[in-house]
Amino acid sequence: MSAAAGALLSMATAVHAQPQAASGASGTVAQGRVTARPVAPAVPVPPMPQSASIPHGASAPERGLPAMPVPMPAQPAPTASAASEAAAASAASAASAASAASAASAASEAQAPEVPLPPEPPEPNLAQRTGIPPAGAYAMRQNFAKEVDRRLTVPVADQQAYGRLLQHALDDDGHGDLANEFVVLVDRSANVQAIFIYFRAKAGDAWSMIGASLVSTGRPGTYDHFVTPLGVFQHVPGNMDFRAEGTLNEFKIRGYGARDMRIYDFGWAEGERGWGKGGKSPMRFQMHATDPEKLEPLLGMRHSKGCVRIPSTLNTFIDHYGILDAQYEARASEGESIMWVLKATRKTTPWAGHYLVVVDTGRKTRPAWSPGPGKAVREHIPAGADTVD
Repeated sequence: MSAAAGALLSMATAVHAQPQAASGASGTVAQGRVTARPVAPAVPVPPMPQSASIPHGASAPERGLPAMPVPMPAQPAPTASAASEAAAASAASAASAASAASAASAASEAQAPEVPLPPEPPEPNLAQRTGIPPAGAYAMRQNFAKEVDRRLTVPVADQQAYGRLLQHALDDDGHGDLANEFVVLVDRSANVQAIFIYFRAKAGDAWSMIGASLVSTGRPGTYDHFVTPLGVFQHVPGNMDFRAEGTLNEFKIRGYGARDMRIYDFGWAEGERGWGKGGKSPMRFQMHATDPEKLEPLLGMRHSKGCVRIPSTLNTFIDHYGILDAQYEARASEGESIMWVLKATRKTTPWAGHYLVVVDTGRKTRPAWSPGPGKAVREHIPAGADTVD
């Protein structure tokens, strides 16, 4: 890695030990740990996949900088003794210390991610447990229309097409029977840059759109800028969310948005590097708000380092109604203290969901219902706007 990566990493650890802001037009219609969070119940630690091997004696690092590239150290030989493993861990620790010490001369690489968490069995939401009629879920359209700005008016044909695309992605991931819960879908296509909330009452039904808005996803071409990863991502407390402090970075930008905006953390994901010779590296995948004055007008174009930027009103909507909080509410009902993430004033929907799905339609032209930022906005992009996620 280039020498500049060490300096960036040194700042990354400090930023996430005490998270601070760092992170995108109206129009018409696609794992990690916070040091302050309570300790979750112990779970068996799975072996590292070959694509993300770590010396067995190495300790898990602090939460990674969003979309930060992570070079992987070599796996110790199978015949290595415990002493050899300890030596490898010590070497990794020493390299980390050297990285911090050499920040001024900008030398070193990013830390490797911690051991990935095992999948969590999805906990049923209230509606799935009790059979509540789905009328209230469909009525969420009215709440979305009243509370979310930068909404997109999606033609019915496109709503149906995205519903089929969502089902295809769920089928491929083994969740084809998913129903009676909300699902968030993002189309990362450069000519779309949109986010949708979908619902269906029963498996086999067509997915119905609740609302849509604009996003910004990863913009390739610059060092440590990833193409937003594709796939189905479970939202679990093991990758505990946190909230923005609303502070300004060196470019006077609130990258995570205004104070109290929620950062939805989906853990480590394999991201396609948007620089150099390409390839893939682990990146920290999040969905979050962005600076409401400087960066939110840029929503609708690729502009992040790999994460999904959303409007602040949509962030508040998803947070207040717990659109993706089925697993969080299950933990809370079991007595886990996570109220520093879940607000006491929330009104979690009985149809809370588990999954964010990212697809790419690869559209060659921009649909009229998903406009990008206008020329005037593009001509006044603030300095450093693409250095935050």
